[in-house]
Amino acid sequence: MGDLIEEWAARVAEAELSRALPRRWAHTQGVANRAVEVGQVLGQDAGLLVAAATLHDVGYAPRLAVTGFHPLDGARFLRDEHGADDRLVRMVANHSFALLEGEERGLREELASEFPLLEDPLLVCALVYCDMTTTPDGGRTTAEERVAEILGRYGDDSVVGRFIRRAAPEIFAAVGRVEAALAAQPR
Repeated sequence: MGDLIEEWAARVAEAELSRALPRRWAHTQGVANRAVEVGQVLGQDAGLLVAAATLHDVGYAPRLAVTGFHPLDGARFLRDEHGADDRLVRMVANHSFALLEGEERGLREELASEFPLLEDPLLVCALVYCDMTTTPDGGRTTAEERVAEILGRYGDDSVVGRFIRRAAPEIFAAVGRVEAALAAQPR
């Protein structure tokens, strides 16, 4: 994987998000920019990370929102309409601890059976890092500020609020792993 999949991912995400959801598109572009920066710790999987970062929220596109659970809707779209790479589809389906949100929505088993988790902890953590250190407008933030922003936007007692409170320790741990990997890179 490399430049071709990254270019394809950018075309697909832009087509689905830029007009319909411009703020979500701005977030997506910021997440993809983080992925380019983080790619150095992933070697041959750097392009896969950038593609997954670019497509992670495609399931929010109004025409794709079948279940209303964007990781599942986005992964199904990529698999069914584009025949996308299995690892890419599984990353989109499981980004940022989606299984926990799936549990809140009664969709955990459906998500887990269709799109099993990848067994590459650093790659999975890298996508969490990119998503959770990017604001809704595409700027940089800390994971703590991002979790607080999500809680403020959705409310503590919403499905997303309950999910993000449960996922916060895992999010912070994943971000810490990536920050440690980045710090260990030769300069």
